[in-house]
Amino acid sequence: QVQLTESGGGSVQAGASLRLSCSASGPTASDFAMGWFRQAPGQGREFVGMINRIGSRTVYADAVKGRFTISRDNAKNTMDLEMTALKPGDTAVYFCAQSRYLNNLWATTESDFDYWGQGTQVIVSS
Repeated sequence: QVQLTESGGGSVQAGASLRLSCSASGPTASDFAMGWFRQAPGQGREFVGMINRIGSRTVYADAVKGRFTISRDNAKNTMDLEMTALKPGDTAVYFCAQSRYLNNLWATTESDFDYWGQGTQVIVSS
């Protein structure tokens, strides 16, 4: 199966920036759209944003739009999440995932993604 590994999480102050990275390995590592989800303590898994297969289109949840940016490098099989102006409400474990679609950026539920990383924790202090 495709293996996904997140990195770059940590503890920061409100207003800071942080860059998360997702590394994919396997024969279909760059063959599908990919996305980011997050899960806060006691909460369900929440859609953050996603990017199509070739990295030409993105979509974001309203809660992060204008602050977070997703990019990918298919030559390296990586996807990044650049987070700015972080808020305490952004505190969560962040997961990268591979979609079952190529370009459908409206498929944003957990069931639309077939493979998941283990997550990396982000803590934003007030």
